[in-house]
Amino acid sequence: MIFGRVKLEEARGGILAHSLKTPQGVLRKGALVDDLAYELLQQAGYEQLTIARLEPGELPEGEAASALGELLVSPGLRRSVDVHGRVNLFATANGLLRIDTGVITRLNLIDEAIALATLPDCSAVKRDDMVATLKIIPFAVSGRSLSKIEALLGEDGFALALKAFRPLRAGLVLTQLPHLKESTIANTVEATRARIVDHGGTLLPHLTIPHDAARIALSIRQLLDGGAELILISGASAVTDRLDTAPAGIVQAGGTISHFGMPVDPGNLICFGQVAGRPAIVLPGCARSPALNGIDWVLDRLFAGENLGAAEIAGMGAGGLLKEIDSRPAPRNAKIAPGIGAAPKSPPRIAALVLAAGRSARMGNTNKLLAVMPDGRSMIAHTVDNVLASGVRPVIVVTGHQDSDIRNALAGKPVRFLHAADHAQGLSASLKAGISAISAEIAGAIICLGDMPLVGPDILQKLLAAYDTDAGREIIIPVHDGQRGNPVLWGQRFFPEFSNLSGDSGARQLMHLFADFIAEVPLESDAILRDFDTQEALAALSASAPA
Repeated sequence: MIFGRVKLEEARGGILAHSLKTPQGVLRKGALVDDLAYELLQQAGYEQLTIARLEPGELPEGEAASALGELLVSPGLRRSVDVHGRVNLFATANGLLRIDTGVITRLNLIDEAIALATLPDCSAVKRDDMVATLKIIPFAVSGRSLSKIEALLGEDGFALALKAFRPLRAGLVLTQLPHLKESTIANTVEATRARIVDHGGTLLPHLTIPHDAARIALSIRQLLDGGAELILISGASAVTDRLDTAPAGIVQAGGTISHFGMPVDPGNLICFGQVAGRPAIVLPGCARSPALNGIDWVLDRLFAGENLGAAEIAGMGAGGLLKEIDSRPAPRNAKIAPGIGAAPKSPPRIAALVLAAGRSARMGNTNKLLAVMPDGRSMIAHTVDNVLASGVRPVIVVTGHQDSDIRNALAGKPVRFLHAADHAQGLSASLKAGISAISAEIAGAIICLGDMPLVGPDILQKLLAAYDTDAGREIIIPVHDGQRGNPVLWGQRFFPEFSNLSGDSGARQLMHLFADFIAEVPLESDAILRDFDTQEALAALSASAPA
C-alpha cells in the first residue's frame, strides 16, 4: 500500500487517510477521492492531503474483512456485515465458546494489518452475544496474507466454535443434619435451579434426606430412574475426602469417583463421579450461593457435552481465581459492573464482639480481664482499645461475671454493652447473646476474646481485608506456624447456625460444616495463640508487656 501526503490534484482515486471537513459536511476517513469528493475538498481550500493507494494484489479493508469473517464462521456462529474494515462474530445459541488459542495467535502473527480478538476460551455465552471481532487495521491487506490464513484454518480446522448447551435433566439430592436450617436448603434449591435453567436444563423435583451414604445411594438411583441425566449432591457437611459420606453414596449406588477437588476458588471442595455413565457431582459449599463460583464452570462444560477428566479439571487452574467478573455475560448478583460510570463498591460493614463474660475459674478469685497492665490499663481495656483502633464498628462487649466492674473498666469508650444472663453455661451462651444483638445490615462480625490484649489493630485489619463474599471467603481465621488462633471473622450468613451452639467451645464446632468458606490469614505474630488463663501466664504478660 502506498501511503503519504500529496497535492490535491494528485489525490484522485486515492483513499482519505483522515476525516476532513468541507462546506457540504465531513468526508470520512476511508472515503474514495472521486470527482465529487475532489470538488468538495477544492471548495474547502485543501491544497494537500494524506491518502492511501492500493497496490496490485491488495484487497480493500471491507472486502478483506468480509472474506476473513466468512472463513471464521463455524457451527454456532454468525458474522456481521463489514463496517469500515470490521466484522464481528456472534453466537447463534446459548453455549460454551471454544477457542483454539494457538491458532488465534498464529493468525494474528501472519500480518500486522489483521487483528482478531475473542472472548476467553470456555466462555459461557448467550444467543446473539458478540464473541469475536476482526479488524483490518490499515485500508488494505495483501491477498497473500488472506491465503495464508485460509491455509491455516483449513489445516487446523475452526479457530473458534460454539458448543450449544444441551437441555439436560438434572436431579438434586440434599442431605440434612440437625444444624442445617430449612432456609439454607431452600436457598440451595433456588440457586441450583437458577443455574440449571440458565443452561437450558430442567431441575427434577429435589430429594431431601438424612446425611447418610445409603440414603444418598437410594436417592441417586431414584433420580436416575426418573430420567436424570446429571446428578448433583449438596451435602449438609462439606465434602473433605473421596471416602466422605456423599462420595460413598455415589459408590454405593454403583458408581465411581473420578476426581476430588478442583483448582478453582471458590469451589475447591468438589467431587466428581459417575453412575450408570452419567455425571454425579458432590457440590462445594459455595454452590449454595448464586455468586459465580467453580460449579458454574463445571456446569458450562457438562451442558456443552465436554469431557471433565483430570486433565480438563487441572486446566481450570489458570484463571480459576474467581469473583463475579465482567466477562460473564449475565453476572449472577445484581451489582453494578465495574467501569465508566459505575458506583464504587462500598466496603462491608463488620462488627466486633468482645466476649468478656467469663468467670476466669482457673485464676482463683482474680478476674483476669480486670488485671492491671504495666501502662495502668486493665486487660479488657487493652483488648477493646485494639479493637476500636482497627476501625471496626460497632463494638459490642458481652458481659456476665462482674458485669459492673467490666463496664467501669471500659467507661467512656464508644462501645455497646450486652449482658449475657446465662453466661455461666459457657462461652457459647455469651456468643449466642452477642450474635443475636447484631443487626441485619451488618455483613459479619469479628469474635474477639477479652483476654487477648496482644492482638493489635494491624492483625484485625488483615482479617477485615481478607473477607470477601464474592470470592467465597466468609470465615476468616488467623494462622501462626500452622496453628489456627483467635479472633475469627464470621459472615452474617452463618449467624443463624450459632443458635445451635452449646458448651464452652464457641463457634469452632461449626467450622467443619463450612470448610469451603474458610480463608486462613498467615501471621508472623503468635499473639493470636496466646491467652492468659493462669496466674503464671498473667505474671509473664505483665513482666514482658511494655510500660
